[in-house]
Amino acid sequence: MKFRKALEPSVNASAGTSKRPRLKASGNLCLGFSGGLGSSILLDIVHNTYFSSRPPLDDSGKPRGGTNHPRNASVWPSCSVCYVEVCGAFAGMRDQTEDIRSVIQRYPSFDFVPLRIEDAFDDSWWTMVSGSSSIPQISLELGKEGLIADGLYVASRVTGLTPVEALRSYLSSLPTQTAISSAVQNLTRVLILYTAYSRGSSHLLFGTSLTSLSISLLSSISQGGGYAIHEELQEEWAPVTATGSRLSGALRVVRPLGDVTAKECAVYAWWSDIAVVGRDKQRRAILGIAGLTKDFVVGLEKDYPSTVSTIARTCEKLEPKDAPSGQCRLCQRPMQSGIQEWKGRISIRSFSDDKLAADLTHLPSSSRDSLDTNSTPSELPPSLALTNFLCYSCHTTLTSRSSRGLKRSVPDVSSAAPLPTWVADRGGGLNKVPEEEMHDIVAEFLIDN
Repeated sequence: MKFRKALEPSVNASAGTSKRPRLKASGNLCLGFSGGLGSSILLDIVHNTYFSSRPPLDDSGKPRGGTNHPRNASVWPSCSVCYVEVCGAFAGMRDQTEDIRSVIQRYPSFDFVPLRIEDAFDDSWWTMVSGSSSIPQISLELGKEGLIADGLYVASRVTGLTPVEALRSYLSSLPTQTAISSAVQNLTRVLILYTAYSRGSSHLLFGTSLTSLSISLLSSISQGGGYAIHEELQEEWAPVTATGSRLSGALRVVRPLGDVTAKECAVYAWWSDIAVVGRDKQRRAILGIAGLTKDFVVGLEKDYPSTVSTIARTCEKLEPKDAPSGQCRLCQRPMQSGIQEWKGRISIRSFSDDKLAADLTHLPSSSRDSLDTNSTPSELPPSLALTNFLCYSCHTTLTSRSSRGLKRSVPDVSSAAPLPTWVADRGGGLNKVPEEEMHDIVAEFLIDN
């Protein structure tokens, strides 16, 4: 079966020496559920393959037939299903949480974990998943050269916005419909990543079909995400500490339906009588480049059936030329080195221009006095420039302008755009420095006995 062929090679932490190793994951399983066709198929297949055939339990709660019986071996101890409700991002959109809950209740082995997209701006959610103490919300004015963020390293002013207000202020400040669509997708993905990691999951599965995967790959490349194209296929993710090192116990993100086309998924759903909730029509109307890419690929596939498989196979062969310089603060994906130097060489703007010099008036006086008006954006103090911590795709998403402009459906709540909580966090509970590393840092200050 295509599903098991794509998933099971990544289940075990190490390949081992056996030709047919016993499948045993190092943690729990998490499914990212959107209510669409692919995720509905994934939910049913995972349940029927790994959870529905579990043996009955005795009075003590242990499987019958002896603890060493092969049938009692479960690949994952438990499975949680994460769903992110996005109705808070757009006025007039219906909340589908209860519809999703009713679907997941058909599978008693799964735990339902409802999330809301505004949780990305909620300190209480961040404290719950990361263990960090509550941190001030930071904000920046998009369009400022260098994407200067007040309080990126120091405590910023408290905005007093609710999570929903902060979310809508952030989205309304984005320059294009494509940027809004990309932001919603990134927020949803990172919310699920942190939630799955905090629940001790070793694997996170998405129900992305071959058709959806090909559309996502082309859309990502067209928006400047070509460097992280491998992560669109499969990745191992873990939070990065303030020192730049990854925490142990990486979360494996797998798309086991990556070889199954949308038509095959539709046939399976019809044959198995699987209910598909679907997405709100209003959300589909704002997809921007992603929507145009979908129309192009689906239309091309009608005359050339091998279109989606060719796109996926070609992108699978692509690899970055150099190692990543870190993890993007916003989308949490690998970040290419030398982005700012390259953008500095192709930029024709400088702070010597009257307009840009006047544009620095939003900075605190202490910071404004320390700036050289003839300096380039790459020479800004690191405590003020957010661009050093963004990948090319996120920087382009935040700053690109459409020739037709953007019709804002949400009024500006604040003059500056709030950022998700994980952008401001310097680690908190996630930033535990090893004792050996701490000793090396202070070694020159230690006094010998």
